[in-house]
Amino acid sequence: MAAAPRMASCRRCAKCAAFPLPGPARRRRTWPSTSSRRKDSRRIAGVPAPAGVALENLDAAFAEYGRLIAKPARDGSSYGLIFVNAKQDLVAVRNAARTEEYLIEPFVAGVEATCGVLEQSDGTLMSLPPIEIVPGEGAFDYTAKYLLKSTQEICPGRFTPEITAQLQDQALRAHKALSCSGYSRTDFIVSANGPIYLETNTLPGLTAASLYPKALKAQGIELPDFLRDQITLAERRSRERS
Repeated sequence: MAAAPRMASCRRCAKCAAFPLPGPARRRRTWPSTSSRRKDSRRIAGVPAPAGVALENLDAAFAEYGRLIAKPARDGSSYGLIFVNAKQDLVAVRNAARTEEYLIEPFVAGVEATCGVLEQSDGTLMSLPPIEIVPGEGAFDYTAKYLLKSTQEICPGRFTPEITAQLQDQALRAHKALSCSGYSRTDFIVSANGPIYLETNTLPGLTAASLYPKALKAQGIELPDFLRDQITLAERRSRERS
């Protein structure tokens, strides 16, 4: 997907021009990319997450779990998801992994959710209202996110107070564990056993189709006010680094 390289290029140009930048010093979309390091990082954060599957253990993992999911480590917008529901899907994963790093995990059934974290102008952190995602067809992939009008993004989500509190707490833990700054958004599956961590977007989109602005609106924060605060934070970080 071209969006990630374009974003990286924009950030490099801004750095060369000495413009203050929002978000982390280095843009990372997920935990560190190898399965073992990702697992260790999650334990430190205290966030429940699926076990990572190494490519060489793909067949054994499919036999054990029955269903897997593979996703590009670098791409955003749920682009390039591969659902492993049959043996022929294993071939698709191996072919895709020849040209791009993939994260592979057991498939977790449940309700899709996402929760934003906001660094306010005074430096304090707050979790935004979680969003419940109901895909129009199948999974919340690129097509469901941007092309299907039947997909529902419900904010605040229809979660119990207990689940809402868990989502907000775990999103905050992930934000801190990844040393995010400015704002982030963490994706979950709310399973029968509670929220399960999927990934963290350390610089989520702010388009009309993006999820983060919906959470800001539910919190009563106008986008221009959010942007002004993020500019203030970026300028402050730039001064502190210089």
